[in-house]
Amino acid sequence: MAEYTLVADRTGELRMEAADKEERYAGLMDQLQSALAGEPDLTAAMATMACLLHNAFPYYFWTGFYRRVGPTRLLVGPYQGTMGCLSIDFARGVCGAAATRRETMLVPDVHAFPGHIACDSLSASEIVVPVLDARGELIAVLDVDSTIPAAFDETDQRWLERMVALLAEKEALPVVWRG
Repeated sequence: MAEYTLVADRTGELRMEAADKEERYAGLMDQLQSALAGEPDLTAAMATMACLLHNAFPYYFWTGFYRRVGPTRLLVGPYQGTMGCLSIDFARGVCGAAATRRETMLVPDVHAFPGHIACDSLSASEIVVPVLDARGELIAVLDVDSTIPAAFDETDQRWLERMVALLAEKEALPVVWRG
């Protein structure tokens, strides 16, 4: 399948008009559904989603997943952007709060969030969406940061929650194939 990737113009205004944002998310949802159809692997699906999201929106600075690798531990990847924190405990930061509460965290000012982890000091606002499997178990969180304050709103939340729901039926395949 030869599809194009939406690439945002990052040279001008970073914010988007509401109607443009809706249209961009709707088009991206179609592209994601097409790209992920028939792909069973969770990591491949996460990598594809992170890439498409990161390149589609000018106000996205860091876009990626922290995978649950223990009872209360998240591990980075896959992602797009500057270096992220390698590991995050559920007791720390916005990602930990979203993982613990299993609810989307929409944070207009990360510096005012108690326990915020500054993986990159350029981040000013953040949205973190829990990723649940088909049984309702937390498998990861989608973390999106922006360099501008209050970059994310209910439109981002609604679409990102719908998009991560596409991952519920995917499975974590072995990283190394052993025949």
